[in-house]
Order: sequence, then C-alpha cells, then structure tokens
Amino acid sequence: MDILKAFVSWSGGKDSTLACYRAMMNGIEVVYLVNMLSEDGIYSRSHGIGSELLKAQAEAIGIPIIQKKTTWESYEDEFKNTIMQLKKDGVSAGVFGDIDLQEHREWVERVCRETGIEAILPLWNEEREKLLREFINSGFKAIVCSTNASFLGSEWLGRKVDSDLIRDLKTSGNIDLCGERGEYHTFVYDGPIFKSPVKFFAGKWIQRDKKLFLEICNAKS
Repeated sequence: MDILKAFVSWSGGKDSTLACYRAMMNGIEVVYLVNMLSEDGIYSRSHGIGSELLKAQAEAIGIPIIQKKTTWESYEDEFKNTIMQLKKDGVSAGVFGDIDLQEHREWVERVCRETGIEAILPLWNEEREKLLREFINSGFKAIVCSTNASFLGSEWLGRKVDSDLIRDLKTSGNIDLCGERGEYHTFVYDGPIFKSPVKFFAGKWIQRDKKLFLEICNAKS
C-alpha cells in the first residue's frame, strides 16, 4: 500500500502542529509545510509570526517549509498554485488544523477539490479542552504569540500553553479555549515532531489595529 504524501497548511501554532502530529501518527508522510506570508514577506498571514522564525521552526522539525508572499486578494490563487507545484512531487493530500469553522472547511475542501487533492482535517469537531490537553500531554511546548485585544490583553502574551492557561481561559468570559475565533494564537517551539527545540527570545509587544503581537526572534546558536 502506497504511503500518502501530504503537506500541512502551516501557521506555526498549536492547531496546525497537532494536526501534523496526528497525521504522522496515522502513517501519513508529511513532506512539506506550506505557509502564506504577508505581501512584504516579513510575517505569516495567519499568526503574525516572523518568516525567519518559521524557517527556524521548520528546520528544528526537519520538514521543508514553503513560504509564499500574498495579498488577501491573491491568497487563494497563490495557495492553489503552490498545491499544483507540490503535486509534481507526489503530494496528494493537504492537512489542515481547522476545528469547527464551517466556512473555513468549505474553503479548504473546495480548494483541494479544484486542485485534485484530498483534504484532511484531523481535529474537526473535537472538544476544545480535550485537544489542548492532548497537545500538552503529548509533550508539545508553546507560548501565546498574539491576541485579539477585544478578548485578551497584553498580559497574556508570552504565556506558556499549559494547564494554568486552560484554567485562566475558562474563567475569562466568552473565550474559545482553542482561540478558534482569533482570540489568541500560539508559537510552538518543541515537542515530539521536533528534532531539537527552537531557540528564541521574546521582545516587546506591538499593536496593529485590535491585534497584539509579541515580537519573537530566533536566537541562533
């Protein structure tokens, strides 16, 4: 039986990481991480993580990362073009970390259908706290790298993803525990899919519109 080769739609955060881990545990060969960048190529479009830090993260994992600059208007075309290139390398599936946003799922499935690959959503419709605890108990390590200031303030930036974070999120009002509505995003720096931890240091935080971002820099040895 042929091994399924796939890419992971990659943000550098906990959901795409856990989706990647589950796919690998199910025998899927993850051969690429695909990450869409801002138009200037400096930051990831999804989480605002620096492109160089994401390269260091991919190197620590040992899976090549493909990064594409895009505007929101050209996002879909760039994503499709990337998939078509990966198909030439034998990639026949894409792995996505969406949990329950139906609009996202419909977009993912349509794009994959139109490019002739299979869409795999390993986390779909699973209970939030269960996913977070699986992430933690599997040995992954991550910090909060951005928040939506309408929900969570700057004091959350840099916090570790652990049981204390789950406890505090549960008492913080109408917050999705996994941040599925964009309440917060994370950067994963170690865990069972990593060959070595990402060396980094956190700097100041900045605000762009209603989003708060922690500046995280790669600390090269």
